[in-house]
Amino acid sequence: MQKRSIQIIANPGAGQEGLNLKTVHAVFSEYSAEWDIRITKQAGDAERLTREAIKAGVDVVAIYGGDGSVAEAAAALAGASTQTCLAILPGGTANVMSIELGVPSALEEALRVAADPSSAIRVIDVGAANERIFVLRVSMGLEAEMVAGADREAKDRYGVFAYLWSAARNAMAPQTARYRLLLDGKEEALEGVTCIVANSGNLGRNGLFLASDIAVDDGFLDVIVIEQAGFKTLLDVAGSVLNAGQPSSDREEARAMEEGPPSAMHRWRVKSVEIISDPPQRIQSDGELLEAGPLRCNILPGALRVLTPAL
Repeated sequence: MQKRSIQIIANPGAGQEGLNLKTVHAVFSEYSAEWDIRITKQAGDAERLTREAIKAGVDVVAIYGGDGSVAEAAAALAGASTQTCLAILPGGTANVMSIELGVPSALEEALRVAADPSSAIRVIDVGAANERIFVLRVSMGLEAEMVAGADREAKDRYGVFAYLWSAARNAMAPQTARYRLLLDGKEEALEGVTCIVANSGNLGRNGLFLASDIAVDDGFLDVIVIEQAGFKTLLDVAGSVLNAGQPSSDREEARAMEEGPPSAMHRWRVKSVEIISDPPQRIQSDGELLEAGPLRCNILPGALRVLTPAL
């Protein structure tokens, strides 16, 4: 059996309890994998350590952390002339990209995906927002305020429900902005409470999406502006799914959210977009907050190789 060299990069500040090294050793020993572990201490470390791993010629960079850590590793791997693959060990609060790609949430099974030479390689797109790589989505307005309101203490205590609680608080008095969009060179202008640029439509719950046909490997970004009524629909559906916990109804609820009230959600599929909000709004990228200001995004198709369970 061909054995792999694996560099684990772990974020100790992620939402889960921590990486169990005994489990890592037991699983990787089954595959005779050569492995090492590095710990991040501050923002940017995951990208730097991934670049070092690429230079060392490892087969797999396995990220233990949330979507922000995954995005940092993707920034180093995207478009690089390397055969190094990304493996995701879900360790954050929401772990949306792992859900999007079908990576098991259980650590032992995720480690097997990283170590098993028969695991599938999924080639996916990433986006660039003001030259910063993102794997899920970047947004301004109400969604960014929702991220800002879900602090570390709240996420540690309530998990993904911290985002829902923050959304409910911000929805009481949402700030409407005028968005000026340049969509593949075509101008649009309209008002809304949030503007989203999505590479993935997954909202972190199986069956719940911004739109069911947004894909991480379609070569496009989806730009979505949601009016106040549309956000209420989004919030109602998210709350229903999270509280009910009934997967059988997810598709119907997601469809209701996508349809929403008339004209409540506006959507375009593009290769690039420039966005200016009036007034300026806070921006989030894969759960990390950025400074308010103009936003320029473009798609990098097929730029990232990620390990997923064998077909």
